[in-house]
Amino acid sequence: MTDHSLRLPAEWEPQAAVLIAWPHAGTDWAERLAAVETTYVALAAAVTRFQQLIIVVADAALKAHAQSQLRDAGVDLAKIRFVELPYDDTWLRDSGPITLMGGAAADSRRYFQLTDFRFTGWGGKFGAEQDDALVAGLVDAGVFGEAAHKRVDWALEGGGIESDGEGSVLTTWRCLAQRHPEQSREEMSAILRDSLHAKRVLWLDYGYLEGDDTDAHIDTLARFAPGERIVFQACDDPGDPHHGELQRMAAELAALRTADGRPYRLYPLPWAQPVIDEGRRLAASYANYLIVNGAVLVPAYGDKADDEAARIIGSAHPGREIVQVPCRPLIWQNGSLHCITMQLPAGLA
Repeated sequence: MTDHSLRLPAEWEPQAAVLIAWPHAGTDWAERLAAVETTYVALAAAVTRFQQLIIVVADAALKAHAQSQLRDAGVDLAKIRFVELPYDDTWLRDSGPITLMGGAAADSRRYFQLTDFRFTGWGGKFGAEQDDALVAGLVDAGVFGEAAHKRVDWALEGGGIESDGEGSVLTTWRCLAQRHPEQSREEMSAILRDSLHAKRVLWLDYGYLEGDDTDAHIDTLARFAPGERIVFQACDDPGDPHHGELQRMAAELAALRTADGRPYRLYPLPWAQPVIDEGRRLAASYANYLIVNGAVLVPAYGDKADDEAARIIGSAHPGREIVQVPCRPLIWQNGSLHCITMQLPAGLA
């Protein structure tokens, strides 16, 4: 039987910090490093307005370079902690820790478990040996204090799951079937319930974005929000190849029920115009936003739909400031704002 004393918190719960890794010439960002650093600087500036930021850097030279970039932009370096570790790339949503917690916020017995799933470079598409060791490296560096570290020998990325903090986990069949083709939905549901201390797993069969090499991570498609809401990426252009698939996904979301049997309140996001780069379409999802203490950081792509997407996300997260972060450089490498970050619950760091 699953022990429900631990749980996977919702992203909108209080946080200690956000974790990122700085891009450098040894990562896939090398070709457009200067452009992507502008996004990282903007992200750091936004996060440090609200809470602490932990930046993983490959070495002392990169730390000095990042500090210089941030200082020039007026970012408060007192709110940033740097940790030197090797990494293959900077998608910490997928290589970072999935943190379970137990105990109440005001309880001195509050405890944490860093759940360290196997990271395979999105199903073996890319080399990932250093990224797979990242959580252990952060633990050894003392970043997480006395938190327990549990290795799980099963491939899962943080971008592949959404939690409402109350025992419901949302994921996509396309992604997990690619990672585990030998396992049934029932078998994978049992593993997710056990490893994440969840009560139930909700599956989406439809939904994808061209240019997304994660095999339909849920955080590019649909996100839980407080008050039994779901924010999701819609497509209102019948001539777009995504239209039918995302319409089917919207119907699946409408059919989902809360643990108490009620329909979710749905918030469809507008569709950005296609972004074509060197002949390939890039995945510009507004669903890939990051929640921090008191705010939501929303991707902006220089598209006419940016402001409407920010407004809708704000309506689904009332009481939080909405901060747009320029993310067009990120989608060149097939991800966006949420993909490069991992939030850490309050009390952990």
